[in-house]
Amino acid sequence: MNKPAVAREETALEIRFGPLDLAQVRIHTTDAGAIVDDLTGRVATAPRFFERAAVCVDLSMLRQEPEAAEVRAVVDAIRRAGMLPVALVEGLPCVDALARTLELPVVPQFRAPQKAPPVVQPAQAPVTAEPALIHDQPVRSGQRVYARNRDLVVTGTVGAGAEVMADGCVHVYGALRGRAMAGARGSTTARVFCQEFHAELVSIAGVFRVFETVPTELAARPVQAWLSGEDLRLART
Repeated sequence: MNKPAVAREETALEIRFGPLDLAQVRIHTTDAGAIVDDLTGRVATAPRFFERAAVCVDLSMLRQEPEAAEVRAVVDAIRRAGMLPVALVEGLPCVDALARTLELPVVPQFRAPQKAPPVVQPAQAPVTAEPALIHDQPVRSGQRVYARNRDLVVTGTVGAGAEVMADGCVHVYGALRGRAMAGARGSTTARVFCQEFHAELVSIAGVFRVFETVPTELAARPVQAWLSGEDLRLART
């Protein structure tokens, strides 16, 4: 007599959703050679950060809609330079069709918030700001701490390979050896402050600088970073 089949207790896989931050490569040309040359130089200056980094391809700065063959060549050029293209960025009307042809997903475009015109209103009671997120432990390699809709204060060190991120400002009252990202949702007035600068990367509203070697005048010094137009500025405090 045949025994009834035993139902499997484990499923073959699970699908989970979580935060995923990917760099977006905004191309200005479909010239594959120019793209390889430019990106190869950038990867060489900061291989720890850029080599084999997953990136999305933003076509919105092109003067005309590209053909699928051109975009395929762009994707191949980015891959040859050492990065891994994983998606196209929404924007052009043709992106959905191109993504289907190239079998790539489409992700939202990073945009800084637009400044609304001032509105004259009657005086109101002051609104209490969201208190800063205070992190009392060291942030170790591979860890990430994110303060949504507020500032982040880290009272200890941020280790190499660690990441601290805030929609507001980032304050590190110790050594910053990893990556610090302020204005994660596009706030151009956010700043990064630290007591001891050894950063791998600093970013404000998506504008970033990578440091393979920290400039002598900033190394191990108290430093602040801010945006001036499209330029990321750093200075000792």
